[in-house]
Amino acid sequence: MIWLLKPDHPKTTEFAPAMDDSTGILPGLPSVMGKPVHVAFDGGRMTSDAGILLLAAVEQRLGIAERLARCIEDPRAPERVRHTLAEMIRYRALLIAAGYPDGNDCDALKADPAFKMAVGRLPESGADLCSQPTISRLENLPGPVALKRMMAAMVELFCDSFDAVPRRIVLDIDDTEDRVHGGQQLALFNAYYDSRCFQPIHIYEATTAKPVAIILRPGKTPDGAEVTLVLRHVIGHIRARWPAVDIVVRGDSHYARPEAMAWCERKRIGYIFGLAGNPVLLRRVGHLAEDAAMGRIDGDADKVRRYGQFTYAANSWKTERRVIARVEAGPQGADSRFIVTNLAGLPKSLYEKVYCARGQAENLIKAHKLHLASDRTSCTKATANQFRLVIHTAAYWLMLNLRGLAAAHRSGATLSSTRSAFA
Repeated sequence: MIWLLKPDHPKTTEFAPAMDDSTGILPGLPSVMGKPVHVAFDGGRMTSDAGILLLAAVEQRLGIAERLARCIEDPRAPERVRHTLAEMIRYRALLIAAGYPDGNDCDALKADPAFKMAVGRLPESGADLCSQPTISRLENLPGPVALKRMMAAMVELFCDSFDAVPRRIVLDIDDTEDRVHGGQQLALFNAYYDSRCFQPIHIYEATTAKPVAIILRPGKTPDGAEVTLVLRHVIGHIRARWPAVDIVVRGDSHYARPEAMAWCERKRIGYIFGLAGNPVLLRRVGHLAEDAAMGRIDGDADKVRRYGQFTYAANSWKTERRVIARVEAGPQGADSRFIVTNLAGLPKSLYEKVYCARGQAENLIKAHKLHLASDRTSCTKATANQFRLVIHTAAYWLMLNLRGLAAAHRSGATLSSTRSAFA
């Protein structure tokens, strides 16, 4: 059966006179595989987003909307509330996960039966969901205190997602360009990206790809005090739940701040950061560069690598730290890279297996920023844009859990047996 638009739609009027009301057959249309083509206008409410019900089931199990709603004080008169905070947050997160990242999408889909069911309303008789202006008011509602509570709630969600306390977690910290298009709070010109932008910090747990914190900040490289503050708050919440967990922090060279490394050393936190090269470091690895070049001349390989380690203290450091060097001789010449760490292990293993693995964090940022469109931070107020990042992170959690359930199902596990793995 072919379902056409409802009779009140202008495109259907040309067919109406030719309709045989007694048979439901439209004369003149050819049959398909020997079967007549029937046309009816009683198909009921239809949707192209029925899969959102599965994401809604994931959200209900995680309870993200309720967690975040509890962090916000609702100033509205209770007797006049048509859309609760939890309903609005759930609706917005589901829209983002389904590929509708703009606030205007709320207007287009507020009567969609699948989204109404996902939020907990009946598809036919239930009231429509909230509109774009209501979502905009929600985005501008949380202040700094509420946002701190919400970000703490997201760290709690991260901890609750484990069945048992893990022996070790690896936190990848990085930032990304988020271009702005107006006079928005915190927007700065960044010469590296040649744009006015934000530069939010993303933190993920490396082995599980779970988000820990996404923090809006100005479009500049974070200094030592800021990196330390972020680590202190995030790791402080984790350690409050798991006092004995082994934590390793990974980041590129602009996270190798002396304040951050000193704090990690005091708090028994492992770290492995990139370290920008300088003439002193290059002189320390001169013999490795020469050995690598000779190895390439001797035909060992097209690219020859050598590894070394030594203690080093920059002028801004109060103590010497372990530096690992990777020197490569290839067709383009010599290339030297450095990392600084307090972890034990062989230089080659630490560089190739531990440090280089942080490249996966860039894929996670891409999933958050591009696939879930978290760079739609177009609000004027910084607090509203931070709230958007939190909601996009909620959508990330939904997709991550759904992917985990799908993988477990393909491997032969039942849905019930995978609940605890991504609960």
